Amino acid sequence: MSHSPSLPRLHDQLEHHVSCIYPEQDCPALIAKILGVFAGFQVTPQDHPNRLWDASDTLLITYGDSLKSPDRVPLRTLEHFLDTYTKGALSAIHVLPFCPFSSDDGFSVIDYLQVNPKLGDWADLEALSSKYRLMADLVLNHVSAESQWFANYLRGSGEGSDFFIESSPEVDLSEVVRPRSSPLLRSVDTSNGEKHVWCTFGHDQIDLNFSNPRVLLKFLRIIREYLTHGVTVFRLDAIAYLWKQPGTTCLHLPETHEVVRLIRTVLDYFAPGTLLITETNVPNRENLTYFGNRNEAHLIYNFSLAPLLVHALLSGTAKYLKMWMMSMPPAPIGCTYLNFIASHDGIGMRPAEGLLSEEEQQQLVDTIRSFGGLVSLRRLPDGTEKIYEINTSLFDAFQGTIEGPDQWQVERMLCSQTIMMSLEGIPAFYIHSLLATPGNLAGVRATGQNRTINRYPWDYDRLQQALQQPESNTARVLFELLRIIQVRQAQPAFHPNATQFTLQLRPHFFGIWRQSMDRQQSIFCVSNLSDRKRKLKLTDLNLFSTYAWHDLLKGRPLKDLHATITLKPYQTLWISNQHELP
Repeated sequence: MSHSPSLPRLHDQLEHHVSCIYPEQDCPALIAKILGVFAGFQVTPQDHPNRLWDASDTLLITYGDSLKSPDRVPLRTLEHFLDTYTKGALSAIHVLPFCPFSSDDGFSVIDYLQVNPKLGDWADLEALSSKYRLMADLVLNHVSAESQWFANYLRGSGEGSDFFIESSPEVDLSEVVRPRSSPLLRSVDTSNGEKHVWCTFGHDQIDLNFSNPRVLLKFLRIIREYLTHGVTVFRLDAIAYLWKQPGTTCLHLPETHEVVRLIRTVLDYFAPGTLLITETNVPNRENLTYFGNRNEAHLIYNFSLAPLLVHALLSGTAKYLKMWMMSMPPAPIGCTYLNFIASHDGIGMRPAEGLLSEEEQQQLVDTIRSFGGLVSLRRLPDGTEKIYEINTSLFDAFQGTIEGPDQWQVERMLCSQTIMMSLEGIPAFYIHSLLATPGNLAGVRATGQNRTINRYPWDYDRLQQALQQPESNTARVLFELLRIIQVRQAQPAFHPNATQFTLQLRPHFFGIWRQSMDRQQSIFCVSNLSDRKRKLKLTDLNLFSTYAWHDLLKGRPLKDLHATITLKPYQTLWISNQHELP
């Protein structure tokens, strides 16, 4: 990681950003205001500000209230769970939006500078940040219709009165890319009469106008505040939609990328070691652009992995997953991927565009629907609708294959997470994947929102009871994943930037080769994607006979390199020439 820029260099960088984003503004005056936001700023130094990541890094994704207990606020219940059960297996925690909100489970923020009292307070988040890297959402694209900013807009005075985008129903906005099927514009009564405001995601989420530099300055102040509370990873939510220009798609516009670069420049100078991750649920080629020239996001979500890996496990073939992996470039130096199979949202289908045929996508959708899953739509420019994401708990999605339900649900679940841990990048585990949580259909009926299916609030006492029963799905999945994570953490070849090549094996196998950055350790990762036993010839892996090879997951040596090994359904091998275990 490079050292923080000098102050003159910082001025030069800011001048470039500001002139690109706001060419009509007084550039020196705006730079002075940006620097003024951080005047006198001091953040607690990180122990290792130059260490970006290594094989020990893993991320937990969770809502602040995913675990509920009658005798603790949810954030303290979460801390108790981590202290009691995960024991060093996790290095970072993404607490999904923790501010007061009006809808979308936190992504319609009322007040960015407050912690929702139903979750806890800043002290509870700081307690987590003292043990883990704390990742927080910066919901930049939109704000709640119940926020003070929007109230001030409606009455025509006060902070926020000029923060929003007005348009006219007469303006042609048909090219705008939408992630939802609701109308783009919302009619509102203001002190200046009827206006129509821009709502990319929904009518309770009013888009912010970043062409007004006061909006940017406000979010820089929010960043400063979060830094003082221990946030060291910022997730730029829905960042791809940030800049609006009628007549365009309003997606990935140059000004959007420049805003990301400006935020990166500011953080590199004032809080070195702080990481940026962009949330861009779009086709793979578009997603990759958010690395920039190593000057935008440190991490991008590996969005295509989820639909392709789930498809591979339900269809029993690695064909499409392997083709995609072979085409994926290594992350640039100082950057990496965040790998995940499930999150608080659904399995996005836009990242599968161009990678799975329409027929394969429909087969995936139909299979998961047969297991109780749901589907959310988006509106296309011509007014038609298309599948945007599949809504399901990941554990439910693995009830069977395209042939129907079977007895391999737990094994399929473990295989998905083990493959994710094998890949270049940092693995991210959604709490409900760790806990094998079934779909929350009762919650969907209560909220009317499909995404609630994968946002079940566990009763903590009930969870602890399940974890005390070794044969429960929750105990089987959690404790085996924790064991595999701890094995992984000891392997240099699983550094997020270690070399990766895709192996050419039969379609029912998915395999990659990882090599440590010092070239001392190799790991061959091979998974059986099928519901039948499969035979693997070790000679297909080209294992050098000068090394002693071991299966890390079974803890046993492989003495005959000409042998044929039988893999059980959904079994994974990690075959390494080094076998130090935790």
